Amino acid sequence: MKFYEKKVGGKIIYDGKILRLEVDDVQLPDGSAAKRECVRHSGGAAVLFVRDGKVLLVKQYRYLYGKEIYEIPAGKAEAGEAPSLAAERELEEETGYRAKVKPFLTLYPTPGYTDEVISIFLAEEAEFVGQKTDEGEFLECEAVELEKAMGMIESGEICDAKTVAALYKYCLLKNV
Repeated sequence: MKFYEKKVGGKIIYDGKILRLEVDDVQLPDGSAAKRECVRHSGGAAVLFVRDGKVLLVKQYRYLYGKEIYEIPAGKAEAGEAPSLAAERELEEETGYRAKVKPFLTLYPTPGYTDEVISIFLAEEAEFVGQKTDEGEFLECEAVELEKAMGMIESGEICDAKTVAALYKYCLLKNV
């Protein structure tokens, strides 16, 4: 059996700056009908920046969790913007480092209800040019030893999925 769902209708519930919420009517593989609540998102880009055995993390208050979260530098890709350019832009804005990045990992963070794709890039060389955070963006940067960062994952101090995935893959590939 081929697993495929065909959109047969739907409506937009909300269309905002970051996302669009749709409710789609779909036909299932067996011909029956279902509804799908869809969060449409232009995608995100992130950078794992590792130099001299340290990973650059940003600590930022995240309203929906009600606490500060450690993450790799990341942000929303603008409509039509190449993910690599979004990653380079976010790295520079959030940390002050300018780098050329290379593809590292692609994630579907929550495939049950969103089409968001997070493209994670790797930077191992960068030049400090000065931080330029967006208006209303408050964060701190911290270079953390890879071993300590892995311990922060194990202790629950780092819970962000893209950061966890990127760090585990990096350490696996580098035998750290």
